[in-house]
Order: sequence, then C-alpha cells, then structure tokens
Amino acid sequence: MADAPPTELSSANFASVWDDVARAVPERVVVHAEGRDVTYREFEDLAARLAATFAAHGLGVDSTVAIFMYNRLEYLATLYAAFKIGAIPVNINFRYQGAELAELLVASRPSALVYPTSLVGPVRDAARIVDLPELVLAVPDDAAPVELGAPFASALETEPLAPRELGPEHKIFMFTGGTTGRPKAVVWTHGNLFDSQQFSIYGSLPVEAPRTLDEVTAIAARDDLARTVCLPLPPMMHATALFNVMNALVLGGTVVFLSSARFDPLAALRAIEEHEVTRLIVAGNAVVGPLVDALESDEGRTIDISGLGTVLSSGMVWSDELKARLLERAPRATLVDIFGSSEGGPFAYGVVRGPEDLPSRPRLAPGCVVLDAERREVQDEVGATGVLAYRGAMPLGYHEDPERTAQTYPVIDGVRHVMPGDWVRVLGDGYVELLGRGSGVINTGGEKVFPGEVEEVLLEIPEVVDAAVLGLPDERWGEVVTALVKLAPGATLSPEDVRARVGEHLAGYKKPRHVILVDELERSPSGKLDMRRLRAQAAAHAQNNPPTGRTP
Repeated sequence: MADAPPTELSSANFASVWDDVARAVPERVVVHAEGRDVTYREFEDLAARLAATFAAHGLGVDSTVAIFMYNRLEYLATLYAAFKIGAIPVNINFRYQGAELAELLVASRPSALVYPTSLVGPVRDAARIVDLPELVLAVPDDAAPVELGAPFASALETEPLAPRELGPEHKIFMFTGGTTGRPKAVVWTHGNLFDSQQFSIYGSLPVEAPRTLDEVTAIAARDDLARTVCLPLPPMMHATALFNVMNALVLGGTVVFLSSARFDPLAALRAIEEHEVTRLIVAGNAVVGPLVDALESDEGRTIDISGLGTVLSSGMVWSDELKARLLERAPRATLVDIFGSSEGGPFAYGVVRGPEDLPSRPRLAPGCVVLDAERREVQDEVGATGVLAYRGAMPLGYHEDPERTAQTYPVIDGVRHVMPGDWVRVLGDGYVELLGRGSGVINTGGEKVFPGEVEEVLLEIPEVVDAAVLGLPDERWGEVVTALVKLAPGATLSPEDVRARVGEHLAGYKKPRHVILVDELERSPSGKLDMRRLRAQAAAHAQNNPPTGRTP
C-alpha cells in the first residue's frame, strides 16, 4: 500500500463522495431501519437539512458534534451532516454514565449534542457537571417527552444546505481510552482515512480498485455488481463498525440497523436473511459466539444466512472454533480478521475462505513491518519478536497531545510510522503470532478499560481498603475485568455488592466480572504490586468460580 502509485483517492472527502453516489443512484435504498427504507435521495436531503441547522447555529469547519447514540439512521445522518460543513463528529459510548459523558464533553468541547430520549438520564447527570452545548437535539426513541434540548425533527424544518467545496484535510475524531484511561481523540483526515480503507472497501469485490474519484462513483453505480448490504452488529462509536458503514455508502450499498441497542442474536440472524445481508460486521467471539449459539438453536436452524459474502472483525479475539461453526452455515463467506487500532493500520489480516484455511494465522498487511527494541526491521527473521509498525496512510496523531503523538507516530529513517504497541513473534512468509499489547489496558468485548479508572472507583467505596484491577483471558470476550479487593475489618460487602457500587459510576463493561476478596494485596515498600503473582491468584480463582453478574 505504501509503495502504490499515487492516485486521486487521497484527495477524497466522504461527504463529497456520498453526494456523488446519491446523485448517481438516488432511488437506491441506503438505510433500512425501524421498518423503513430510506433512499439515497432522501438521506442526502435529511443530512443537508440538518447541516443547514448546524450552520445556522454557527457550526462550521472544525466545530465538534457529539453523537451519544446507538446505531440508528439519525446517527448516520448526523455524521453526514457534520461532514457536509467540515465539522468533526465525536463518537461517544452510549453505555457511559453521566460523569463519563461529562468528561468526554469537556475533552471534545462540542458545539452540538445529539442523543436519543432513552439516554436522557446520563445527559441530565452530565448537565449537572458541565454545561451542555447550546444546540442539543433529542431523537425520540421511547414514549418519554423531550426533556432536554429540541426534538431532532425540528432541525429538519429548514431548507437543505447546498453542497460545499470540501477537501481531504477536514478531520474525523475517533475517541479512545488508549492506555491512560482518559478520553483522547485520534485525528484522521478524510483523505488519509479514505486512502487507508481501500482494501476494506474493494478487497472482496470482483473489481479493479479505483484510481480516480470518478471511478469510485462509477463502481457504486454499477448494476451488474452484487449489492453490498451491510449489517453492523457492534456500535458505530467503534471504528470497525463506523468505518465499514462509511465504506458501504462509498459502494452505493445498503446499511441495515437493528431496532434495539441491546444485541439480540436471533434478531440479527433474521435481519441477515430478510435483507439478504452480504457484509456482516462483528466483534470477535463477543458477537460471533452468541450468533453461532443462536444459529444452532431450534429457532436458528430454520434461518438461512448462506448469502453472507464477507464477515469482518477487528480488534477482538475470534477463535478458530467459532469461525468453523459459522462457516458451516455460511459456506460462501470470507471471514476477515483485521488487526488494527484506532491509531491506524491495518497491521495484519487473518483471512479464512473455508475450513482448509484453519487454523487462521494473521499475515502482515502491505506497509506493515516488525521492529525490534532497536527499531530494526525483523519481519523476515523467523522467531524474532518485535512491535508492529505501519507506514501507510495514517492519522495526524492525538488531538492536542503532541508528546503522545510523537511516541505513537515516530519518524524512523525519515519515514513516519504508527506504533500502538502490539508485540508479535515472526513465523515466516509474512505470518506473525500476536503476543499482546505492552500496556495494562484491558480489551473486553472490543471495549478498552483502564485498570486505574476502575481502581479509583473501587477505592472510593468506604469499605474498600485496597484494590487491584487486571484483565484475565476469556474465550468469548478476549479479556474480562477482574478486581482483587481488600475490605476493611468487619466489612460485609459481597462481590456482587462491589460490582453494583462500581456500576453506579462506570459503564457496565467496566464492572469487574470477577471480584476476588483477599486478606492482603502485599504491596512493596514503594507501593508496587507483584502483578504476576496477582494474575496467577486471580486465574486460579476464576477457574474454580463462575463469573459474577451479566456479560460486559
């Protein structure tokens, strides 16, 4: 990728590309949601009206628009509207509680906030901590009246904004907890993101990748190509789901949204069959496990998903066993396990086209190298270990954090690289074995959890004297949050009580799945813990005790 001849694609802007596609296929369905089909013409008009309202409230280039919402038509329309005026959408986890939402609002300083009425509770709580933006729009998704802000529909009562000249330099934020636990935004430009997505967009299609923006539109308008119908099961506030939905629109495809924020495997399977989904976005075992279990149930056995062409996952453990079980019901599907990060990539792909490709092994993507401790390339040295680094199209860095940007995006021998910190062992012929990230961040079901954030909440519980949080390996979730807790003498809190207290302050996925009550954590004089010993202790406990509470 890094060595490919230059093309026009690095000058792309997603809003301009989508505008061109809408003009080319105006009556094609772009979104199916809530039992309604929305055409490209209707979708562009909706986004243009919302963009006009944004502009009337003073929003423009580099203004930020906070989207606190699960997967809905309005989420995608808000994204499109922000792009149309050069504004920057801010992805916010809809599972956040009030304090977490407030922290991200402070970090992103949005000029507008869009949320569904079912999430008014966290918005109300956040408003007690920070001032909300002047423009707040509420999408009615339950029977409750609009309490905070104006109804979303009121923002569509203006004349649509005429298309503007938009360049590749406009920005897209992807907020991530990173390794510090505090929200920070990875800053992409439209041009760099579009360039980096070419394999994801066109890799599974029987077409030659476009070299000009006119060719991008021509491919989207072709009637002889099978229509791309994309169903994102993870929330779009994660890069994997968001970028693949954006890519589906580049192809003139259709996006299917489920009607509930809570993952319902049977509802997902019915949607795959009913809408003839060709491109399914998952999040490793956390999503594929329940999906395959539902397929093998009495009700699931009658559902036909054989039309699936591609199943994509990124950033999560996806076992060979679940891949094999999925292929039994979707034999024509290509399973693509993408090893990337919000900071950039892709670094490697694990591609399975049939049972003969199992066990799956990740292979380095074009533009990816392995660097040892001296930053020497070792991807051709079998048995060597090192850190993955990518040198193709990548983000500008972290928003307002030049020090961390310099660490993650170093310039080596005159070439800029992105190095989030993932270690691998070289297997030969481009294949690598993933060893994990060299930080304490916990990746559970695709969600990043910083142990210190959970420990801070635990230590605020009056009965808790000391606490340590770590991640334990888990077949379905990749890792699960685990807490070792020392209680004050005479305290009678149960593990479930501790979990409930944490849940009052943090999103559900941050609550420890295992709470282990210990007599002592045995800190050194400097306050450090023997994490190797604690991890072994936690693993032994988890093996003999079922997890506490519901799934993350």
